[in-house]
Amino acid sequence: MNRQSFPWERHYPHGLGWEVAVPRETIPAMIAATIARCGPDPALEYRGHRISFSQLGAAIDDVAKGLLALGLLKGERIALYLPNTPGHPFSFFGALAAGLVVVHLSPLDAERELIRRLRDSGARTLVCTNIGNLLATAQKLLNAGHVDRLIVGDDAQFGPVAGMPHPAIPSDDRRIITIPALRAMGRGTAATLPPIDPDDLALLQYTGGTTGCPKGAMHSHATLRASVAIYAAFLDGQQRFGPGEKLRAICALPLCHIYALVVLLLLHLSRGSELLLRPKFDPETTLRDIEVNRASYFPGVPTMWISLANVPDLDKRDLSSLRLAGSGGAPLPIEIGQRFARLTGMRLGGGWGMTETASAGTGNLVDGIFKPGSAGLPLPGIELEVVALDDATRVLPYGEIGEIRIKSPNLFKGYWNHPDDYRRAFVNGFFLTGDIGRIDGDGMVFLIDRKTDMILSGGYNVYPTRIEQAIYEHPDVAEAVVVGIPDAYRGQSAKAFITLKAGAAAFGIDALRVFLADKLGRPEMPVAVEFRSALPKTPVGKFSRKELAAEAAAPPYPESLSGTDKSA
Repeated sequence: MNRQSFPWERHYPHGLGWEVAVPRETIPAMIAATIARCGPDPALEYRGHRISFSQLGAAIDDVAKGLLALGLLKGERIALYLPNTPGHPFSFFGALAAGLVVVHLSPLDAERELIRRLRDSGARTLVCTNIGNLLATAQKLLNAGHVDRLIVGDDAQFGPVAGMPHPAIPSDDRRIITIPALRAMGRGTAATLPPIDPDDLALLQYTGGTTGCPKGAMHSHATLRASVAIYAAFLDGQQRFGPGEKLRAICALPLCHIYALVVLLLLHLSRGSELLLRPKFDPETTLRDIEVNRASYFPGVPTMWISLANVPDLDKRDLSSLRLAGSGGAPLPIEIGQRFARLTGMRLGGGWGMTETASAGTGNLVDGIFKPGSAGLPLPGIELEVVALDDATRVLPYGEIGEIRIKSPNLFKGYWNHPDDYRRAFVNGFFLTGDIGRIDGDGMVFLIDRKTDMILSGGYNVYPTRIEQAIYEHPDVAEAVVVGIPDAYRGQSAKAFITLKAGAAAFGIDALRVFLADKLGRPEMPVAVEFRSALPKTPVGKFSRKELAAEAAAPPYPESLSGTDKSA
């Protein structure tokens, strides 16, 4: 079949093509093939304990059959309320093998949000662990009737951790069962795993989507498998690694988020790589994993890279084992990428994707064309276009700014309980992402901002990310987030929230505007600045612009507004 050629194909290296073959198989079948191939090799490492692929396979089979023995039926929802511990892959793959639908809850979610997602999804079984207050929160949900049963992993089996309590798991509540007991139940049953079709629903992954209201994006086994195939084709086509070569990947990104779930748990684990499970990100732990544990791959979100780039002696650390690094989840500040490259000699490429695309969208080549600030090229099988902000049917020429839309085999199947939102998000077969950006003549994608974050200032479209990029050039700035605040004259103006590098002194709005004078236009100039010891982050580690915007929108408004130059 004839099709149009895309400009990004010109820059694909020899051996990488746009067409991608997606195996017609389920996620359990995909991981089972890897387990059979890599049996004794390490699959997971957690707090010094290694779990082989054979051991992982046994845990998956036990959990799957144990869930069926509990009476769960194919298609039922099961919620995972877990940090990055072995209990997550055991439960995730086990649930899918049993024909269940996984619902991810974040350990950092507020109780009200946990309740909302449980009610919306219909999940009545909750899997958690006894780290910190997770078990207590889960018991509260159980006793309030929001779930019928708890399945609890005992993190204490991996040894004590200073400052991290491991509350005892109740043994006298029949509604609570431990993962070891569930596995024993599975081994003792004659239950037969149900047949699963690739088009069966596998995952409800909650996201703000394009409307800001969290909804469950519906992914089938087929859409998840498509993302794995797309990423694998992109990686293999660059011939960066030899056939069957395995990596040791740092898994500090939360597995409850689509980025880590697909890129680490599904893609790299299915390739036979070892995942170093880390319940939370810490720059020193990450550097130790690279220096001592010889990790070869680290994917992170921009806040992680900002933290690493600000480590004082980063240029003296041994990062020689690191062969692949990537940033995703949000635009990477150009200055941070350049600083990392200067200090380490390594290119730090960003990429773009969404919960609705099961993460896969664009990526930067390991070698080849590279442009600072770009999210890279569309991956194989991905078709991207830019359309007018006021008319989603009008496709814009390359180079012009508008809303990015996508067509690909990894697109989600709907928003659970929100069919109208799903229908409105598609135009001419393309999904409207809500991301504003452009695609240049080389096919390189540049993200400018979320449509919902755009500031309308005096009739101008002002993009917070562009302002943040300029602020990051200030030598004393560690982190920066810009939001729109009410302005009686312009409608909205920009306010900057900043954290400073160690030892740096705060400066006023006038000094900031002087620094930005040759970098930003008048409508983009911040009218207020506020310094914080820390900036709020979402459960996945992105800066929470929404939280800061809500604070900034409440009166009283900054005095600087009254004295701001209004001639723009």
